[in-house]
Amino acid sequence: MTNRDSAAKMPQHVAAIADCGYAIWATDDVDPKLRARFDSERIRVAGVRNVRIWGLQVDDERELPGRERTSMPDEETWEINLEAKDGSHFEFNSTLLRAAPV
Repeated sequence: MTNRDSAAKMPQHVAAIADCGYAIWATDDVDPKLRARFDSERIRVAGVRNVRIWGLQVDDERELPGRERTSMPDEETWEINLEAKDGSHFEFNSTLLRAAPV
């Protein structure tokens, strides 16, 4: 389910989801139509992965007028791959989920 090298750096809440094997929504802010695709009690976790989003640096004023240098740092996120009721898979940012109760 997870890469052992990246598992050492895994945040605690992501490790809890990976260990449990099931997740639930962390808040009620998820679209009801999307929520309906998944089990309401426990959503099966099909995988966990670490994703690095490369930053950006622009050194040309023609690209962003008024700014000689614009920089966006790299970002690392954790994605949780969930299995829907129909067997299809969807990836979500780990901040939207938490480990399902036993």
